[in-house]
Amino acid sequence: MKSDRPKVLHELGSHSLVERTILSCRHLQPERLLVVIGYQGELVKASLAAYTQIEFVEQKEQLGTGHAVQQLLPYLQDFSGDILILNGDVPLLRTTTLANLLRSHKNTSSAATVLTAHLPDPYGYGRVFCDGENFVSQIVEERDCTPAQKHNRRINAGVYCFAWPKLAEILPRLGTNNDQGEYYLTDTVKYLKPVVAVDVEDYTEIIGINDRKQLAGAYQILQQRIKDHWMSQGVTIVDPLSVTIDDAVQLTADVVIEPQTHLRGQTTIGTACRIGPGTLVENSQIGPRVNILYSVVSDSVVQADSRIGPYAHLRGHSQVGNNCRIGNFVELKNTQLGDRTNAAHLAYLGDATLGQQVNIGAGTITANYDGRQKHRTQIGDRCKIGANSVLVAPITLGPDVTVAAGSAVTESVVGDALVIARSRQTIKPGWRLKTQSENQPEQNLPNH
Repeated sequence: MKSDRPKVLHELGSHSLVERTILSCRHLQPERLLVVIGYQGELVKASLAAYTQIEFVEQKEQLGTGHAVQQLLPYLQDFSGDILILNGDVPLLRTTTLANLLRSHKNTSSAATVLTAHLPDPYGYGRVFCDGENFVSQIVEERDCTPAQKHNRRINAGVYCFAWPKLAEILPRLGTNNDQGEYYLTDTVKYLKPVVAVDVEDYTEIIGINDRKQLAGAYQILQQRIKDHWMSQGVTIVDPLSVTIDDAVQLTADVVIEPQTHLRGQTTIGTACRIGPGTLVENSQIGPRVNILYSVVSDSVVQADSRIGPYAHLRGHSQVGNNCRIGNFVELKNTQLGDRTNAAHLAYLGDATLGQQVNIGAGTITANYDGRQKHRTQIGDRCKIGANSVLVAPITLGPDVTVAAGSAVTESVVGDALVIARSRQTIKPGWRLKTQSENQPEQNLPNH
């Protein structure tokens, strides 16, 4: 990966590679979940701290897949069930595929069941050799294949289900007589019978990640899955190639996603919304019938029938009520707006709470920072803030306050008042800037 980070911690959408592998089997309800760690293992442990059920197993030397599984022997001494083995860099497996693998394993009472796929180009993958009934005779790694064996397009996906007591018995027999001098888990096929191959329907599920190009390719596959799903559920995606949607995002019918729009994180979009073009929504909840145009919304809530943008920025846990208008070049930071409140142009509202039916004039700023800490601004219902006004926090305006344009308000107002906080206009008739020649004194000329 040409990176300081372990490969399995590189992100594919909203999750790391190893986290996606773990999530692919969450609905299988495994009795135990063990993660074998080696290179920069402490970083891997820290990244998975939220998964409290994980047991971490250290592989001090990286001597191959068989060696990694050998590290489980002390942890599973009394275990007599089946073990599902996955790779941390194969992140696109569907839960249904794994469930089918387990079902086949139990139905055939196999010692081992191997997930396989038929690839158009099998280069780089170990080949699986079977008889007509899918019983596996051998698995040969790419480096160890003869030219004839390389013509076999059935490859090993690196996903296995073993009867653990049988696997534990033969794990110590594995050797390193191969091109890489490693302990191959695939060599267990020599000692276990029967071993059955189960083909995956969609071979893109078993694509592994070894470089940035493959990571980008996997992201495209993931995006295609996500967008196909939502379009089948009644969502319109005008230009799917220019749109990205995380798999954690939740959409509803009749949502329209315009081009160049990106939906990320724990985001929900209500029915009949129109999002984009040119919009980023991240970790936010958007109510029904909201329009967001050329804007950024992060960690915020927008309620029904509101309009955002163009070129608005909502962040820092802002909340916008029903039927609000947040217009051109307006930024909200940690600000709450009541229903039918408008800030249509050129405003910064930071650390503020606004009531209902408030109107914010162009150029309004809540001056929330005194150089040491942030302070809040409270604006009551039906207030009208004139253009180019500054509200210096901490400050509270009661309901029905009108602030005259160009005011710098530094004191709180109870309510039902007009606030004028600016110097009186002064007019000086006949005053203008004089030219350079007018400023020079007249020269005395001689008499003739």
